[in-house]
Amino acid sequence: MSLVRHVTSHEGIDRESETASLQLGRRRSHSISYDPTSSHGSGDLQPAEKLDSIGADQISQYTRVAQVVVGVISCMLASGITFGYAALKTILVDEKVYRDLCTKDELHEDVRICYLQDQKLNLMFVVASVTANVTALPIGALLDRYGPRVSGIIGSFLLSIGAVFVASAPQLPFDAYITGYFLLAFGGTFVFVPSFHLSNAFPKYQGLILALVTGAFDASAAVFLAFRLLYNGTRGRFGLRQFFLAYLAVPILFLACQVTFMPARSYETRAELSERMDQARDSAQDIHDSDDELEAGELRRVRSEREEERRQTLTDITDLLGTAKELREYRDKEEEKRAISGVWGAMHGQSAWQQMRSSWFILIALLTVITMLRMNFFISTIWSQYRAMLDSPSKADRVNAFFDVALPIGGVATVPFIGLLLDHLSTVTVLSILVSVSTAFGILGVIPALWAAYCNVILFVLYRPLYYSTMSDYAAKVFGFATFGRIYGTLIAVSGLCTLAQPGLQALVHDAFDESPVPVNLILAGLGLVVGLTLVIFVAFKAREMRAERSEPGVTDPLLQPNRKNSGSIDRMSTLREAQDEV
Repeated sequence: MSLVRHVTSHEGIDRESETASLQLGRRRSHSISYDPTSSHGSGDLQPAEKLDSIGADQISQYTRVAQVVVGVISCMLASGITFGYAALKTILVDEKVYRDLCTKDELHEDVRICYLQDQKLNLMFVVASVTANVTALPIGALLDRYGPRVSGIIGSFLLSIGAVFVASAPQLPFDAYITGYFLLAFGGTFVFVPSFHLSNAFPKYQGLILALVTGAFDASAAVFLAFRLLYNGTRGRFGLRQFFLAYLAVPILFLACQVTFMPARSYETRAELSERMDQARDSAQDIHDSDDELEAGELRRVRSEREEERRQTLTDITDLLGTAKELREYRDKEEEKRAISGVWGAMHGQSAWQQMRSSWFILIALLTVITMLRMNFFISTIWSQYRAMLDSPSKADRVNAFFDVALPIGGVATVPFIGLLLDHLSTVTVLSILVSVSTAFGILGVIPALWAAYCNVILFVLYRPLYYSTMSDYAAKVFGFATFGRIYGTLIAVSGLCTLAQPGLQALVHDAFDESPVPVNLILAGLGLVVGLTLVIFVAFKAREMRAERSEPGVTDPLLQPNRKNSGSIDRMSTLREAQDEV
């Protein structure tokens, strides 16, 4: 699976400590960037390196609505289709893809899928999973420098080439199945990552738009489910070639939208809009050095026009961000979330290298590697696992079919509930829930019963989005938004590369455990439990330590201090509103 998929917030405030202690701090606002290449302390690119963003107030509301709709639909049809692999794999097996790798004995026995064929098919998914995670790094750099339109156009071409390769694979002189699937994963990430900035098209509804984008990614796993239903309904007449040629319509339409009305530059964040709001309040903006060259009458007219334009900008930005009351509520809500987490600001203000050497990073990285390996192993081998444990290909078919439906539904259905958990429970509590569910998943995964298989699938489709969202939430709260691109980028790259160990796990099942997945599942579950408990204990200890330091006499908790800059902006907005009401 891809870790890029879940981001709990698109921007936030970091606490940058004045000293090494947790006593006093100042806060800066940062927006999430997947670009890991920035070398500046703030984590921001130099103006010459980063493409200027555009204010949502400069684009009509109808255009922005259309952009969000197209962005969500594009994610639903392209961003994560490669993760619906379990549904596609059954078709690939029926179409006898890689059947030539089977031995004469296996062909004579007419086995449904042989070992080497299974390994090669699973390699398709492994390559796609690694690609989706690792490519977030170069895509993040490209997005910041060249904007979402360039990213979208590249994604369209990659998806098109990938679809053509898979459709024409039997006629091509190279392994076009793996190459095409790689390009589909690469193109999907090019579609997905730039979609996050669309949440800034409507800052007041940022959370809703992020939820829609994330849910669309999860729903995209149903694309191959729909294909499987068509394939079965037509008894194979609507096969791989027909589907992937028809799928070309998706990148072509996406490309047409990109070159017509989709944004060429990312939208400004709340912080950037707030800065422009402060500038628009400054009447000194109406006075230019060139005014000395104008006649008195012309000067009054020009300054009047400037004032009118400035006031209009102020009104437009105010409509985007909300009233003074809404801004206060937003600020208070964010402060409450940070206080509840118990670990917010633990390593804010430190360099990315210092953060990566800490136990905060090492433990979450180890847990993420193990979790990614377990989940990808389960997705690509679910049919083989339950065929062995239930000793029935027909029962394995039923479990696989149930999983194909449950995967996208579970991802979409859990989005609002995950947000509630992360907002209202401490980080220690959420991590404890994760470890508990992970352990239950491991136990159910070794019980050779049909009811346990169904329960395990349900637990998996609920656990998967919760883990990914929790990890991004943990990274933002503990490490901060200033270094988020490098920290989160490193996490997803390392965990993605470790997925390459999956063929080794499958070889272990085949050669050492006589096709039984139980020992490997127990080993992975045990490792997850040990590392997970270690992380929970460590975070609980650190959270208690942070509370103790903040409660020392004479120390003011930075979480309880108002954000002076933002408070001043809100108070000025309130005064302006009152003056407008009086007029």
